[in-house]
Amino acid sequence: MSEHLSNIVYLSVAATTLMLALWKGLALRRDPTAPLALTASMLLCASLVYAMAAPVGYRTLGQWAGAPSFATLPVYLGILTCFSLVHIITLLWDPRRRRQPRSLRRTVSRWVLGYLGAATLMIIFFLLADLAGPADPLRFNTTFAGDPMVLLFLAVFLATLSSGTLNTWWQCRNVKLSDPQLQHSLQAFGVAMLGVFGYVVCGAPAIAAAALGHHGLDTVGVFGSTCGVIGTIVMCYGLSGSAVVVYFKQRKDFRKLQPLWELVVAGVDEDLAYSSGSSRSRLPAANVGFNLHRRVIEILDGTRALRPWVSLAPVARLHSLAAESTWGEKGPLSGPELQAAATAAALRDAVRRLQELRKSPALGGTDEDAHRPGETTALPGDDTPAGAERERLLLVARALSHPLVTAALEESRTSAPQGRARA
Repeated sequence: MSEHLSNIVYLSVAATTLMLALWKGLALRRDPTAPLALTASMLLCASLVYAMAAPVGYRTLGQWAGAPSFATLPVYLGILTCFSLVHIITLLWDPRRRRQPRSLRRTVSRWVLGYLGAATLMIIFFLLADLAGPADPLRFNTTFAGDPMVLLFLAVFLATLSSGTLNTWWQCRNVKLSDPQLQHSLQAFGVAMLGVFGYVVCGAPAIAAAALGHHGLDTVGVFGSTCGVIGTIVMCYGLSGSAVVVYFKQRKDFRKLQPLWELVVAGVDEDLAYSSGSSRSRLPAANVGFNLHRRVIEILDGTRALRPWVSLAPVARLHSLAAESTWGEKGPLSGPELQAAATAAALRDAVRRLQELRKSPALGGTDEDAHRPGETTALPGDDTPAGAERERLLLVARALSHPLVTAALEESRTSAPQGRARA
């Protein structure tokens, strides 16, 4: 990798990790937990490391310090800091260890002391090394491998990096989490640790050969940096990739709920909306999770407001139609889908009744199906747990335009007695 290409790659990774650090920082403000704090710190550290490791940053820092190769020390210490934080994060995620807080604290403390001890030795050896001569940001390891202090510095660095990455990989491989997002992150961390260990696999032989005066493997040592970059990118995906997937899924769910929101909120009472901005159909770019939760709550409030006008006639007709073996081309609806279709039919019918009464108030005293205020009819799915409401409402929103729902509504209306209100 040339210096020009290294500048582009390293600075791009630095910018990416900085944006992710700011993103995690915002999440930390909403949910101040130790894993989030460590994650934000790790990403910020990674951003600084890649900014300093880029040849332009490396040389600038060397000129500022008055020692061309000085940037190697903060870069390598930063690398250890990043992967030690990832290691600790995976330990804190382990449910088996969390069940034994004292053991977890001892384990984390031992690793922290180990990393601090390695960092101290690296500082001592680096300061004792003879680093006279021009700097080569990409070939420091092989250029100065002949100096005993540099060799000790690199030995401690590679040994600590190997121990940390392999232990983290083993931890990721054996931990099973109930949260699928965290489990996905753990799997990505495991792959990332193997990628970073590739830096050791490439660098150690090149350093050993250079220490003996042979520089034929110097290019292999430079390739180790590429392994480190790949590992960092995979690690960033592990920390944020699943969150990005969730972000786009929430936006998609927000859009899917729009027709149901327009029916039971905008079509019933606009005061049910949290704010005037709720009426906008455009997808939110920020606070997607909050806006989605708010939308679910508004829809539930709208369905409660419709209870006095709910009739079970469309529900009964829908179940009758669904029982016919010849209905539909895609086969019978599943249990949750059938319940959602029944709810959709009841809601559409209730909104029609409410709107008719608003247009012709005189019908309020003659329509036997229009309930008096305070009298309510239960809707299908009323016993749904709060955590499952979002998925249920998504099914209801999808069922609003289902042919079975439309047919049930048409037949229930045409079979209504002549003395009752009809659309």
